[in-house]
Amino acid sequence: MINTIKKINNIGVTLILNLFKKIIQSARAQITPPTVEKVRIYTRSEHTISRAQISDNALKVLYRLQKEGFDAYLVGGCVRDLLLGREPKDFDVVTNADPEQVRKVFRNCRIIGRRFRLAHVHFGREVIEVATFRGDGEAQNDAQVLNHEGRVLRDNVYGTIEEDVWRRDFTVNALYYNIKDFSVVDYVQGMEDHRNAILRLIGDPSTRFREDPVRMLRAVRFAAKLGFKLHPDCEQALHGAAPLLSSIPSARLYDEVLKLFLYGYALQTFEMLRHYGLFQVLFPDTERSLASEEHEFPRMLLIKALQNSDNRIADGKSVTAYFLFAALLWEPVRVLAAQKMAEGQVDFMAYQDAANEVIARQLRFTALPRHIGLAIREVWSLQPKFNTRVGSKPSRLILHPRFRAGYDFLLLRAETGGADSELAQWWQVYQYASENEQRKMTQPSRKSATGKPRKRNYRKKTPAAAEVQS
Repeated sequence: MINTIKKINNIGVTLILNLFKKIIQSARAQITPPTVEKVRIYTRSEHTISRAQISDNALKVLYRLQKEGFDAYLVGGCVRDLLLGREPKDFDVVTNADPEQVRKVFRNCRIIGRRFRLAHVHFGREVIEVATFRGDGEAQNDAQVLNHEGRVLRDNVYGTIEEDVWRRDFTVNALYYNIKDFSVVDYVQGMEDHRNAILRLIGDPSTRFREDPVRMLRAVRFAAKLGFKLHPDCEQALHGAAPLLSSIPSARLYDEVLKLFLYGYALQTFEMLRHYGLFQVLFPDTERSLASEEHEFPRMLLIKALQNSDNRIADGKSVTAYFLFAALLWEPVRVLAAQKMAEGQVDFMAYQDAANEVIARQLRFTALPRHIGLAIREVWSLQPKFNTRVGSKPSRLILHPRFRAGYDFLLLRAETGGADSELAQWWQVYQYASENEQRKMTQPSRKSATGKPRKRNYRKKTPAAAEVQS
């Protein structure tokens, strides 16, 4: 009986897997496989890439693979950026050598990845990623493993360059620089799209977005970063497709959010995300706050924070993820804290509880690391404490590890109408004043912090007290 049940279960799993395979095959059937006739080879004289622009270590990897008899190309964002005259952040290599063969060529190589194995060749702090040509995903063999739901757990199906190009997302990211003759190999008219500043998906956009919804975020990020226009077909597929992102793990979305907002194009990215309805999936509480507020303060604070971040990056300065997340989620916290204070809760506890609730909800959409969440809470919790300017509390506050970030956040609020500018100016003077000046600034005055005269407690002397003093 038990064996019979197991056989029935196995048959059911097999039927489900076959169903998923048919769905995938049907989707991919919409993409016409490349043919040799479509390939365009741009010789050295027809493009602007020079070996002088390429990392010495990347060149070492390319030449060494070629010497060992393998094909070796630069591919992806580095080729795209080199054609734009920009310095690539990193250099990715693709080859017909499998990861084990790459490891035999380079002693300083480490193989990573389970779903798709990659070789990382280490040169001190620089890492050159080497991938093997990916093959047609329909090929089923021991290298491809699926779970009971049909999701690919390991996909080490290798192939040729003609197959590899169709596993990439955008045409401008599917250009191959051949170290053998210094040419650029183009199967998908990527060079033409590059010249016309067009961001076009390879294949049917709706199908490609369903295959991997994160491509929607990549489309926005590349368009903002490169100054490219989205192809009309890509734009059309984006509208209404935002709910697809709900199937992506929140940890992966957190990584994507960092790429969206911490690379110098945060403001334009924010506007594009809202335009295509993607921002509401990443930050639903913030989107509701922006949509419901009558005044412009919340949007102004966000825009100012994003612009400041872009300016700092342009000036070669660092930016922190926690500060940007604090700005992105501040309005939901402020509104919720105001509701709690109206119910009688003291301001410090109101902000603390509001922060906990908002971050707990946000974790379902972008999995903030624990240390990031803690830093955000600290920045928020300092805001009500800035209102106290008498006694010893100000001197203790400036010793707080997050004081500078909290003060910068107070400035941001003051600049956008969300805090008293006189309060921000007071703290600006106080933190750089001498000890004597700080002591004078924090002495109680005849007027309280609210501006009302302070009440003095006059007590009548009792006869016994009068006798003692006399």
